[in-house]
Amino acid sequence: MSTERVCLTLIAARSLRDELFDYLSEQRDLVPGFTASDAAGHGPDVRLQTSAEQVKGHADELMVRTILHAEEATQLLERLKMAFAGSRMVYWIMPVSEFGVIDIPNR
Repeated sequence: MSTERVCLTLIAARSLRDELFDYLSEQRDLVPGFTASDAAGHGPDVRLQTSAEQVKGHADELMVRTILHAEEATQLLERLKMAFAGSRMVYWIMPVSEFGVIDIPNR
C-alpha cells in the first residue's frame, strides 16, 4: 500500500447528512474519521431545491473531509458511487503533504 495521504472532500445536499454520516461511520476499514461543516453551494450546475434556497440564491449543502491513503480514497469513492448513485454528490481529492496531531507533550 502506498503511504501517500490524500484529503477526500465530499459535497452533498444537507438532506443527506444523517445517511452520509452513518454510511461513513460504517466504513471503518477505510475511514478513520471525518470532519463535516455546512456549506453554501453556488454556480450554474447547483440545484436550488427549496423555495428558501431560491430566495437565498444558494443550495444548503454539507462538506465532509477525511484524510486517508490514496488507495483507500479510491475504494471509498467506488463504494460511495454505488451507495449514493444519483445523489449529485461532488468530490475531489487533494494530496496531503503532512498530517498529524498537536497534542500535550509527554512529561
